[in-house]
Amino acid sequence: MTPSHPPRRPRRPRALVLALALAFAVQAVPAQVRLPSLGESAVEDITVGAERRVGDQIMRQIRADPAYLDDPVLLEYVDSIFQPLLAASRQRGDIPPDIDRQFAWEAFLVRERSVNAFALPGGFVGVHLGLIALTTSTDELASVVAHELAHVTQRHIARGSIAAQRTTMLSMAALLLGVIAAARSNNADVANAAIAGSQAASIQGQLNFSRDMEREADRMGYGTLTAAGFAPQGMAQMFERLDSATRLNDSGGFPYLRSHPLTTERISEARSRALFAGAGAGAPPLRHALMQQRARVMMDTDPQTLHRLVDQGTAAADAPLRERLAAAYAGALSASLLREHAAADRLASQALALAVRAEPREPQAERDLQLLLAQVRLAAGQPASALQALDTITVDARGRAPLLMRAQAALDLHRAGQPAPQALRAATEALQTWVADHPRDAGAWMQLAATSDASGFKLRAVRAEAEARYVSGDLVGAIDRLRAGQAAARGSAGQDFIEASVIDARLRELRAQQRRAFCEAAAEGAVGPVEGLDPRDCPR
Repeated sequence: MTPSHPPRRPRRPRALVLALALAFAVQAVPAQVRLPSLGESAVEDITVGAERRVGDQIMRQIRADPAYLDDPVLLEYVDSIFQPLLAASRQRGDIPPDIDRQFAWEAFLVRERSVNAFALPGGFVGVHLGLIALTTSTDELASVVAHELAHVTQRHIARGSIAAQRTTMLSMAALLLGVIAAARSNNADVANAAIAGSQAASIQGQLNFSRDMEREADRMGYGTLTAAGFAPQGMAQMFERLDSATRLNDSGGFPYLRSHPLTTERISEARSRALFAGAGAGAPPLRHALMQQRARVMMDTDPQTLHRLVDQGTAAADAPLRERLAAAYAGALSASLLREHAAADRLASQALALAVRAEPREPQAERDLQLLLAQVRLAAGQPASALQALDTITVDARGRAPLLMRAQAALDLHRAGQPAPQALRAATEALQTWVADHPRDAGAWMQLAATSDASGFKLRAVRAEAEARYVSGDLVGAIDRLRAGQAAARGSAGQDFIEASVIDARLRELRAQQRRAFCEAAAEGAVGPVEGLDPRDCPR
């Protein structure tokens, strides 16, 4: 949801700083004698299940990072690119069944101005806001996501470096977190100095993808890109944009190129493929222009920048429609963050009126503008008006963004003494259905906790809060909430028996997971005290 005031620039979390130090403390290992050949499966000591567990461990750290961004609107847009690419990769036979079943296949956002995207073990792909802001079309952004997806489907991390070191899962996760932390530095000298220190030069060299792997990711990414219906020119255009931007300004804002070196050969091959493919249909341009502006606003919420965008919100009447829409969208969102609610509503309504004049009409872009109008009205304390804006949505009305906004509007009405029990009940039921299909959605779990509590479902609220904490990486907090739910169930005969049983089963599951993690850490010699657990009880 929209914050009531511009958020401060997130500080680097201590977890990532410590992970970076731990990554650099990993002992160097002899060079690999034979890198697995392309097409060969990963070495047997890094199983698909182990890789997924490493990815989950890293994601728990990332979700706890203030730079992790759960913006429903922007995430829906990235997912509208990621899911067709994933479907095309499956159709092409690029994903073996065992990997398809066990990997997470999740794209996520990082609130960073730097131009970067990265793949993690287990099917996770991270996208920086700076990358979205740099691209000028959906096809360009899709080309980068397709490339990263190829790194995941081919298990390049496991095949190229981690398997060679025969590291444990703990050191593997720490290693990757450390490199991510270094890459997120906006200062090239700082990042490069960190990478050059101690054993880190060897580590970074092993984690950077080999030229063969980059070529394979380019080739497979291109095939996936075109099979998913994106313009084949997108990859060549993206390479050229990166090449031009870094030649003009090599200030460390392009960490993507530190792990994915952009060679003349790669650019030439991308141009040749695009030339051979001929003209591509491309994706509708307006929606990307809106999401590009959303990324630009959210990656730099300095009040001075926001005021400038509000002032530029009304473009010249003779400007192209795309430019006028983009300016109004950026201005409306900026005004909402600055709590200039009247200006935000005016600019959002203005943008929506412009969108219906587009030829041809773009329903998805109009939907994003209706969501913007609902968002600014929620921020202005007008939940009833926000619901009216949401009621006008006819495209993907059951998507995540309208789902969360409807829940928030129902909650705001309830808290303002204007109860809307039907809306609150509908929101709770919709959220319950959603989390059943998307159990890693911490934001939806938190909304479910709030609507359940407001509806009087106390045990469901406690359990939902526990799940949100678990997904966010707070295993101890999740266990504490489930214990609180147990105590509440014992203290009240009127509590839901089914929900109490679910809490009992989930608590046993999380305690078992905590024990496994504790024993893995004990084997590494990096374990601290945990209530009820003793290293002597771990299997030898």
